[in-house]
Amino acid sequence: MRYVFSNLGQGLRRNLSMHLAVILTLFVSLTLVGAGALLNRQAEKTSDQLGSELEITAYLCRDDDPNQSCQGEVTSAEKKRILQAVEDNPEVASYRVESKETAFEKVKELYGPEEADRFEGPNAILGAEDLPESVWITLEDPAEFEGITSAIIGLDGVAKLVDQRETAGKIINTMEAMQRAALGIALLLVVSALLLVANTIRLAAFARRKEIGIMRLVGASTLYIALPFLLEALVTAVVSVVLAGGALAGFQYFGVQQRFSDYLEFIPWVGWDDYLVALGVVAVLGPVLTLLPTLALTRKYVKV
Repeated sequence: MRYVFSNLGQGLRRNLSMHLAVILTLFVSLTLVGAGALLNRQAEKTSDQLGSELEITAYLCRDDDPNQSCQGEVTSAEKKRILQAVEDNPEVASYRVESKETAFEKVKELYGPEEADRFEGPNAILGAEDLPESVWITLEDPAEFEGITSAIIGLDGVAKLVDQRETAGKIINTMEAMQRAALGIALLLVVSALLLVANTIRLAAFARRKEIGIMRLVGASTLYIALPFLLEALVTAVVSVVLAGGALAGFQYFGVQQRFSDYLEFIPWVGWDDYLVALGVVAVLGPVLTLLPTLALTRKYVKV
């Protein structure tokens, strides 16, 4: 192992500039990949909260509903007729009924755990009974919705119909565009990093050609000779992953928690659990991008 660690130190010193170039390229590309993973999770959360661009929502009547057409809480018979109209309409792909309790949990999630006490006790600002039941309808085609809206808007028990496409569509489309841009740029940088890794291995193998020749003569295995190269790749990957993880943590704390969540409180933002998922993706991808090409190239340059 003395040979391995001795060559590891020499290799890092000899090709310091190349290793720094690989680390910086990997750092940026891994950060963009992690940002893409966070944006993907953010789009899912926003879609779950606001509805997808293919959805419209029918809010049912409740007690003391401000809508003049509502005479009180929607009855079981009225709800049955509404759901039957939804099921029979060819423009509908699927639907789901959201209860008062589910809507109440969504509201509490938006306010966060630090505001949970405002929804408890006799002086609670809001309760499940204050919210309406709703039917979330997914369309077969977002351009065809007149039939289903005309079929249910006049039914007894329907308070109002909300087109979620205008509410959520622009936000979700923007996030998806940002995600595609981040992943596209990351892909280009990953290719650049792979080329840098290949060039680094080639230069390192050339610089150590005498040592490699001696190791071949004494019968060392290919893996043993290649081990310093693999460790160099692992070091660059670990440093890149740590830097990318730190950048993503900074974005999560200073960007999402300290700024975005204050400006757009109606959107459920990604949390630290989502950050850990993105960090896991980065932690796996980093070593893969360095170790696999290193292993493949060292078999070419270092043969017994």
